[in-house]
Amino acid sequence: MLRNRSLAALLAAEVVSTTGSQMTWLALPWFVLLTSGSATRMSLVVAAELIGVGLGAVPGGKLIARIGARRAMMLCDAVRGPVILAIPVLYWAGSLTFAMIVAAAFVAGAFTGPSFNAQRIIVPELLGEDEGVIGRANALFQAATRTTMLLGPLCAGLLITLLSAPMVLVVDAATYAVSLALVGLFVQRGRAAAQAEPAAGARAGIRFLLRDRLLRVWIVVFAIGDSAWTAFFIAVPVLVVARFGSDARIAGWLVASFGIGALIGNALAYRFLADRVRGISMIAAGVMGQALPLWLLTIHLPAAAYSAALVASGIANGVVNPPIHTILTLRVPKALRPGALAAMTAVFTLIGPVGVFIAGPVLEAFGPQPVLVALAVVQTLTMGTIALTALRERAELDALESEAVISETDVSEMDASYAAR
Repeated sequence: MLRNRSLAALLAAEVVSTTGSQMTWLALPWFVLLTSGSATRMSLVVAAELIGVGLGAVPGGKLIARIGARRAMMLCDAVRGPVILAIPVLYWAGSLTFAMIVAAAFVAGAFTGPSFNAQRIIVPELLGEDEGVIGRANALFQAATRTTMLLGPLCAGLLITLLSAPMVLVVDAATYAVSLALVGLFVQRGRAAAQAEPAAGARAGIRFLLRDRLLRVWIVVFAIGDSAWTAFFIAVPVLVVARFGSDARIAGWLVASFGIGALIGNALAYRFLADRVRGISMIAAGVMGQALPLWLLTIHLPAAAYSAALVASGIANGVVNPPIHTILTLRVPKALRPGALAAMTAVFTLIGPVGVFIAGPVLEAFGPQPVLVALAVVQTLTMGTIALTALRERAELDALESEAVISETDVSEMDASYAAR
């Protein structure tokens, strides 16, 4: 699969640009927290980016349908780089205001959603519609993303300590330029895209999602679970400042721990499970493993214990995420994907700020403990719901396969009977 030059270039672009984004995900809240002393302001910056992702999702779906996934990815990188670079440049010039930071975060987010959806759309265009092939490709992309969750926070924590948070943002801006060059030079336009039927609008995609019994539950439940994770990640700087001596390296290590586990899980999914276990079965069996280790975060423990809990949660996440993304993509007809995936992104990212808005004042008033408890509770409830719906879906698929086998047996018996006559 990696011999496909376009796929390899996409993976490289994903690693480079998302590593920069993961660095900024730690560096920007850290910068706002230390310069303003306000966890609420820090949460507002994160919320602005998430709201930008949500509000930009539907127009981004129309953009992808109009200019194609490859060109949309290039456009998004061309915009996000200068926007992120503007923050440190204005800061060093003495002209940066809090409103400018919020605006930059919003604009960067508005072009992040379309880039993510374009990547999901272009993979089937390049590789076809086979669920096993796309599942393996998604495992590779998940591994790439999880690698960035390891590299990004660790690099950010180190660079913040050695240099400064604004310098981390400069590095992030440079990664978008590298990603733009990789996609532009080495990724071909999807062959299937040129022959596909005209793409339907967002309304048609939303109607399909509302009619699909599995997807309409999963989208809302995953959005709520992601909201809890977002609240946790903005709580990490406050946790480190309160309990671990304001050491940015510990903050980077804690965030990276989840990425380490997820990378291990992705490797297991790609190497051993993707071709042997049905995707829906992997989800049903493994998704609760993401939630249960998080209860260790509710106890006052050393940083190493928190790291181990996040690694364990990440392993389960890495195993189940590739089949989840495969189902969310291939279950939607090709013509409806730009609109449907845009609607999914909008739901995910517009629910996400709810957790951030709640977490900011809670962190300022009570510290990190309530947020850690909320993460464990919400993840247990949401992942339990996903497990139950996956079990129901697997039972229905098994029943349909049994009916098909019985029907084929009946036809074979009829053929034998006619032959005997």
